[in-house]
Amino acid sequence: MSSPRVRYLVIFQYCGTKYSGVMATPATQALLGVQNYLELAAQNLKPAAPITFSISSRTDSGVHALCNSAHLDIQRANGKLPFSEDVLVHALNYHLTPEPISILKAYRVPTDFHARYRAVSRTYVYRLLTGCTDRSHMPVFERKLCWGLRTGCLDVSAMQEAAQFLLGTHDFSAFRSPSSDNVLVSPVKTLEQADIAPAPGLMTHHLVHRKFQFWELTFRSRSFLYKQVRRMTGILVAVGQGRFTPAQVKELLESRDPAAYPSNAMAPPDGLFLKNVEYDGIDT
Repeated sequence: MSSPRVRYLVIFQYCGTKYSGVMATPATQALLGVQNYLELAAQNLKPAAPITFSISSRTDSGVHALCNSAHLDIQRANGKLPFSEDVLVHALNYHLTPEPISILKAYRVPTDFHARYRAVSRTYVYRLLTGCTDRSHMPVFERKLCWGLRTGCLDVSAMQEAAQFLLGTHDFSAFRSPSSDNVLVSPVKTLEQADIAPAPGLMTHHLVHRKFQFWELTFRSRSFLYKQVRRMTGILVAVGQGRFTPAQVKELLESRDPAAYPSNAMAPPDGLFLKNVEYDGIDT
């Protein structure tokens, strides 16, 4: 006799450096996805049926998450009671111990709840480091957690001016990756936040003698196109370095042409973090 099936929303984080991305990949692939490890951990709970995590927000290889989310259904065998939220978090983390992945919270939700479609916003943060003339000078703990720019400083005022053109509802086709295979997804998105602000580093007190400065670019929207955040970051950095003007950002956006995006401008994955996925009535 099996217990009733229960749906949970789980909030989790990970360092994405060693994974192919968050989504599951074939077990024969050299680099697996975060989802592979989540589901391996869940199978150790001895469910009556296989457990699949439905991820709310995709992240690419090398991209990190301070807070991602997924829903999953668990049916326990032998008539056992459903897991409490706290027990589920503890049990999953126990089986995830070898990996830089952690379950932060779990919530019992209705059986029709969907982690992807119920999300009302997603916030990404991109971390920059300026003043780094050589990669070997970067703090060792930051090397896979930020984009080290050789630029001594950025024209932040120009970046903020350019970011204003991205705010609001637009066709973001020019910021869609040409390699995207999901052409059925609407390129019209509403960008609710695009901020650039100074930020501390992980080891700030050891960097006082160097001319390093950390910056965070924050973007919030209900959803984003594939690689949109990295492409927006790259073009804003180009503005900050004087290689692009705010007016050219406006022209690029209005072109609606992915081919108009300058080659080699996209930011690398290392500095990108999914910061939060928000739901009505749920404190993530």
